[in-house]
Amino acid sequence: MSDSAFFKETIKPWGREVLLTPDDLPYVSKLIFVNAGARLSLQYHDEKLETQCLISGEALLWFENDAGIIEKIEMEPDRGYTIRPGHKHRLEGIKDAVVLEASTPETGTTFRIEDDYARTDETEDVRKSQNRGWNPEK
Repeated sequence: MSDSAFFKETIKPWGREVLLTPDDLPYVSKLIFVNAGARLSLQYHDEKLETQCLISGEALLWFENDAGIIEKIEMEPDRGYTIRPGHKHRLEGIKDAVVLEASTPETGTTFRIEDDYARTDETEDVRKSQNRGWNPEK
């Protein structure tokens, strides 16, 4: 156990995320700050299991149900929404929003089906690059 606080910020085209756990733990915890009107990729993970919880603001969660249909629901604060590997999902800010995400380690690939910022799939190698491969200068 570390006796120091951990913080790692990554700027994203839709806002930013703050990683709260070091890379060597068997779980990941992060805060996702989504700007009003911005959307994360419509994506799915081949390995990652995650649960998201709206902390503040307003956000839509797009998620693929068991029938393969994408539903959009307005997230309720203090409720956990679990997304299993292989299920498509996306966050969209209605107003500026903060979402807490707890997940298994970020391994495998994040497959981006749609991305408003023309980013490609996120592999483990891309995750190691600055801003996870997104260049804000472009």
